[in-house]
Formats: sequence, C-alpha cells, structure tokens
Amino acid sequence: MRILGIDLGEKRIGLAVSDALGITAQGLETIQLKGEYEVCPKIMKVIEEKNIGKIVFGLPRNMNGTLGPQAQKVQKIAEKIKELSNLPIDFEDERLSTMSAEKVLLEADTSRAKRKKAIDRLSAVIILQSYLDRQPR
Repeated sequence: MRILGIDLGEKRIGLAVSDALGITAQGLETIQLKGEYEVCPKIMKVIEEKNIGKIVFGLPRNMNGTLGPQAQKVQKIAEKIKELSNLPIDFEDERLSTMSAEKVLLEADTSRAKRKKAIDRLSAVIILQSYLDRQPR
C-alpha cells in the first residue's frame, strides 16, 4: 500500500509517497496554490494517479505541543479529503520538519531559488519517513 505524505502550507503543498512496502519515502512534487479552493482537487488527483491507500498529513504543533490555527486548518482539510477519498488519514508531528529540510538543502549547497522549490517536498519526505519509521514491521 502506498502512503501519501502531505506538508500543507499557505502557498504550497509538499508531497511525498512511500514505496509499496511502506519502508521509504520519496519526494513527489510541490504544488503551488493560487487559493485554498485548489487544495482538495489537487490532492485528490494525486491520490487517484498514484493509487494511494493511506494519507499522512504533517500536523504543525506549537513547541509546547498545542495546536494553533494552521493545525486546525490542516485537520479541516484532512477531514474533507477523508470524506472525498474514503481513505484512512493519520497525522505526524511536523515540528521542525521545515528546519530539518532547510538544513539538508543548505548542507547540499543548494541555491536559494532551488531551496524554495524543494523545501516543501523535502519537508513532506521528512514527515512521511518519520511516520513510516514508527510503524511496526
């Protein structure tokens, strides 16, 4: 079963997908958003194209563990996707995932322009891989 990892931001969605065995996460794409109305149709298209069996959303918690406005937005969109797809949804704490992605890209000496394009996708990989690593084998 392939699992879709989602890093949902204000302007972009980072996507990652697992291998069929659910062991490794690979970056899929970064989707630019023009408005919130685009989120569900774009995610549903990927679900259908990649034969996804489960979805993991990065949940942006505050450093003290509480949920802020962005986390509530993610939960709301996750609920819509669950209704549309009938797929199981899970959440993974995404605290510091963007910082980790930024660090990886800086260490790879990636230019600012390329970092901007890659950071959301890499954050989705980090979120999904963290989720996969916690699953029993």
